[in-house]
Amino acid sequence: MTGPTHTALTIAGSDSGGGAGIQADLKTFSALGVYGASAITAITAQNTRAVTAVRTLDPEIVVAQIEAVLSDIDVHAIKIGMLGTSELTRAVARAIAGYDGPIVLDPVMVAKSGDRLLDEDAVAALREHLLPRATILTPNLPEAAALTDGSEATEQDMMEKQGRALLAYGCQSVLVKGGHGTGPTCTDLLIDAGGSEAFVSKRLDTANTHGTGCTFSSAIAAEMAKGAAPRRAVATAHSWLVRAIEGADTLTIGHGHGPVHHFIDLWNSSRIGPGRPIKI
Repeated sequence: MTGPTHTALTIAGSDSGGGAGIQADLKTFSALGVYGASAITAITAQNTRAVTAVRTLDPEIVVAQIEAVLSDIDVHAIKIGMLGTSELTRAVARAIAGYDGPIVLDPVMVAKSGDRLLDEDAVAALREHLLPRATILTPNLPEAAALTDGSEATEQDMMEKQGRALLAYGCQSVLVKGGHGTGPTCTDLLIDAGGSEAFVSKRLDTANTHGTGCTFSSAIAAEMAKGAAPRRAVATAHSWLVRAIEGADTLTIGHGHGPVHHFIDLWNSSRIGPGRPIKI
């Protein structure tokens, strides 16, 4: 007898380089034992060095994808990533209005390459229509600053202050991610009505961090799809992401910021991996 199949839906943009966006989300879901469904919001032409083109999809087809999934598949968690425009932001909010499961909202604004992925006028729509729906909002330091009209946090007290300002928009909890910070350690700070909790790890010396934000938020969604409470989901996702970053340099993908190693645990424990064909 098999157990229940845990399922998560990612609503995000496509990364042709495979390291971020929909591709990273689906890899993360699979790596953590969760079946992944998807609704693509945008097509990006990108690799490890740059984003060369971005096309957001019509809101109608994005909504149709979401409705098709939710009308047939039992979705245990939703992760929302790149939205691009205010029209698309409002459309996604309408499409998930009847969904009552956990929602992880990753406010994707700027790519690792520096290319902007969210229109200026979409920030207000994000605050108004989707922040109140979020079980966990997962901004990085620049995103938390932009959403609160402040400067980028340089210390934990400032991270908590911005997180509490974001709670006022209606989200249940905020995870301010510290990957853009400096210093020997990286601190991710989870803030909710009950207080705050820091998740600290050694800052790893690698350029291969493409897709870390997408990967972290989708790992949280995967754990919540399996029934974990927010704090437990963040703790598990944080530990897993550290391993994925530690393994990033074992991959040789592209000539810029390569991806994290989503399947580090699987490849280390099986015959699957670089130069190792599956034996049947």
